[in-house]
Amino acid sequence: MQAPITDIDPFDLPEWLGTADVVWCADGGLRSGHLARGRLSADGESDLVCDLLAVDEAYPAPVVDDASRSRVHQAWRHGQVVIGEVDGRMVLAVPGTRLDPDLVLDALGRLARAVGAHAWSYAALLRLSESRAGG
Repeated sequence: MQAPITDIDPFDLPEWLGTADVVWCADGGLRSGHLARGRLSADGESDLVCDLLAVDEAYPAPVVDDASRSRVHQAWRHGQVVIGEVDGRMVLAVPGTRLDPDLVLDALGRLARAVGAHAWSYAALLRLSESRAGG
């Protein structure tokens, strides 16, 4: 079982997340499972590691502990997203076992709201597979 998600206060995040046009760029494909590594950037200069983590994957082992999973579902039900840290990387934790474009956009919209930005100032650059050979 993974360690719990350590919460990050949105007010501790860089100010540009609430004031600039922000793009989340996936480092790999969404079809890779419950984790999509990526980063947030603005103006091509500011950069922040930010992965998306679907917390309900349970095989071969649970992705997160039960308390973190419950907290993610509760936040989501109330229109929020859990912003946290796992293995030294910032994550947006979402319910589910897999990530899809709608879930990514929903999570980014909730992040925007958490940092006081408008959802229209956030965009996503998605990849469908892990490599060019993956098709």
